[in-house]
Amino acid sequence: QVQLVESGGGLVQAGGSLKLSCTASGRSDVMGWSRQASGKEREFVAAITFFDGITAYRTSVEGRFTISRDNARNTVYLQMDSLKPDDTAVYYCIAGPSLAKIGRLDSATSWGQGTQVTVSS
Repeated sequence: QVQLVESGGGLVQAGGSLKLSCTASGRSDVMGWSRQASGKEREFVAAITFFDGITAYRTSVEGRFTISRDNARNTVYLQMDSLKPDDTAVYYCIAGPSLAKIGRLDSATSWGQGTQVTVSS
């Protein structure tokens, strides 16, 4: 299993920004982010392929969140702008072999321990 360590969560007012970072212990073809709000199921947020930089986003975050990666450091970032209270959740770094598997949170996906993002109104 790939070890994933997230950082960058915090408390921000609606309309504000945060940038999350995740570093993996080894290389993965795809890295990204999922989130889980209190009492809700985990949901896919965004992902990026390390070879060619193809990205995928959850519809509700498109235009507000931007995912990027640093191949040399096995690190992925999530720049979150125009944050809304509905974005409040624990954000988990994820890694796996393909966008398809990451998108459906497949059992092959590795998970970090999460970082809390709280957006106040």
